[in-house]
Amino acid sequence: MAQARIADVAKAAGVSSATVSLVLNKADSRISEETRARVERVAAEIGYVPNPIARSLRTRSTRTIGLVSDRIATTPFAGQMLAGAQEVAREHSHLVILVDTDGHPEMESEAIDTLVHQRVDAMIYASMYHRVLEAPAGLPAGTVFMDCRPEGGGFPAVVPDDYAGGRAAAQELVDAGHRRIAFVDTDEDRPIAADLRLQGYRDVLTEAGLDIDPALHVLVATSAAGGRAASERLWSLPPEQRPTAMFAFNDRIAAGIYSWALRSSVRIPDDLSVVGYDDQQLIAAELDPPLTTVGLPHAAMGRWAMETALGLRAAPTDSAYLMDCPIVRRASVAPPAPLGSASDAGATDAGRSGGTAGVTSTSPQESKGIH
Repeated sequence: MAQARIADVAKAAGVSSATVSLVLNKADSRISEETRARVERVAAEIGYVPNPIARSLRTRSTRTIGLVSDRIATTPFAGQMLAGAQEVAREHSHLVILVDTDGHPEMESEAIDTLVHQRVDAMIYASMYHRVLEAPAGLPAGTVFMDCRPEGGGFPAVVPDDYAGGRAAAQELVDAGHRRIAFVDTDEDRPIAADLRLQGYRDVLTEAGLDIDPALHVLVATSAAGGRAASERLWSLPPEQRPTAMFAFNDRIAAGIYSWALRSSVRIPDDLSVVGYDDQQLIAAELDPPLTTVGLPHAAMGRWAMETALGLRAAPTDSAYLMDCPIVRRASVAPPAPLGSASDAGATDAGRSGGTAGVTSTSPQESKGIH
């Protein structure tokens, strides 16, 4: 069966094709309500569907937004960026066309070229984690960067305020009375997020009059195994040098600290306080006790990026917008236990297993700043 045309609607409604076009595009308020209602009723009865290609040529809008990412569609917690962006797009009658490239440059280049030729109204370029990168070739002017920032600027961008997030985590532990606070950091690729969280942690300790002990900055794999290895290393220190609290680079590392503590009869938070980062719901809220952590504003960044892409907000192109990373308080932080009250089992276990493979501590020189 042939698709109904504007001419078919016009003939059935007893009006001109021009009147049908004006009614269906809501382009002329001078047409009477009676005529408008008749045209809309007839169009629905005969199954007329507007041609999107013709409409886009006429209005210069396809009502689509291209979103190119490395891995956000396959990462559960980063997927909240997509959810936030889609929510705003839906509210403004736009469709999001997502291409997840899995980090392959060739696929990324092809995706950008295809979306440009599909005449999307705007483009968003997203990363799974906060990093600085070279803007891919072919991105149209006004492309919005989400959870990443282009070298040299030139595009609007939104990223989490990881420096403030690192400060918030350290301040939470300082306010609880802790004086020996370890930062269990990532040794993988050193994203800018890691350096910013580290600097925030160090600045809070300095402002609180606490020494920055290089032995308490431990670099490990970004995994639960890394958290276990770091905990064994830190608990093998003499009791007076051990941390009473640990700030983990992310919730997966914090989960490893938890599993080591359970195995080593170290009680959280009675013997050891722990703060994570990310607020991964499948981890942070499900640990026992539930993990106090720093939330990454994925959904909020998605909404900001889409609002900017749709022209609903103005954004500078010479600096990134910093999105707040709030503390999510649960039950893993308490005042420090008196010296000698925490279990020594962990130190014994670490000594037997030699469980410090893959763990690196910073040197005194490295502890002075970020390089």
